[in-house]
Amino acid sequence: MYPLIRPRRLRSSEAIRSLVRETIILPSDFLVPLFVVEGKDIKEEIPSMPNYYRLSLDNLTKEVKELWKMGLHSVLLFVKVPDSLKDNKGSEALNENGLMQLAIKTVKDACPEMLVMTDVALDPYSSYGHDGIVTDGQILNDESVEVLAEMSVSHAKAGADLVAPSDMMDGRIISIREALEDEGFLNTGIMAYSAKYASSFYGPFRDALDSAPVDIKNVPKDKSSYQMDYANRFEAIRETQLDIDEGADIVMVKPGLCYLDIVREIKNEVDVPVAVYQVSGEYAMVKAAAEKGWLNHDAVVMEQLTAIKRAGANIIASYFAKDAIRILG
Repeated sequence: MYPLIRPRRLRSSEAIRSLVRETIILPSDFLVPLFVVEGKDIKEEIPSMPNYYRLSLDNLTKEVKELWKMGLHSVLLFVKVPDSLKDNKGSEALNENGLMQLAIKTVKDACPEMLVMTDVALDPYSSYGHDGIVTDGQILNDESVEVLAEMSVSHAKAGADLVAPSDMMDGRIISIREALEDEGFLNTGIMAYSAKYASSFYGPFRDALDSAPVDIKNVPKDKSSYQMDYANRFEAIRETQLDIDEGADIVMVKPGLCYLDIVREIKNEVDVPVAVYQVSGEYAMVKAAAEKGWLNHDAVVMEQLTAIKRAGANIIASYFAKDAIRILG
């Protein structure tokens, strides 16, 4: 007897496939990372990230206006700080006229309704390329958290809607939340990088910001003492729950594709929005393979983004955001 239930009926045409499709990518899903540099009239392509750029403030204005017109209404700001302004304590991060603070104001002036999130970490400002203060070969936790809290307040004063601590120091969410509350920024949100793994997929990003750990004596050569071991699953749930308990409004898993099991685990456990960062190495691999003609760029981009959202992401930070809008038509 032939089967009465035939799942293929709902795959028989594009019209019916689109009608019953479970996961849909929308412009509102995206958080667009932007790299900002000092200077004027700079739009500098990042060699390891084809078609992605470092932007001076004047070109940042143009970019956010273009993003808004495309329906991309949220950005995540990163800054490339000159070596001359770097030190072990990240002092430049607290400069009220620093590049990040000016970038926040630039975006808000150009597009007042644009949602602005800001990277909160010491590595762009650190002479050692670490997310915390380095002493005797150790990354100091509590001393670093104090600076991160001050940095978050500085970003809020400049107009940031949410701060996004990406450092993985213990206790930084509660310290940032209390600092924001003490300064009257009750409505400034926190997107915590809650499950950020010590991944090899970050290379192009570190090229973009010149923020890789330096290889000198008495400085850790990698970030494994604070970023998570990629072999661990249950630790991610614990880290995420701690951040929520400390006041995080949104939690993040980083990187993306290799960690979709973690995304689903966390989504099943928490009741706050879950973000996923599709990182620079994931972007670079697709671009490089597509340039070689080894895969269909647009098809792979959409398959990956759909997989991330299907796994449970409410928000996708991705360098493919503009590509996705173009593909979606």
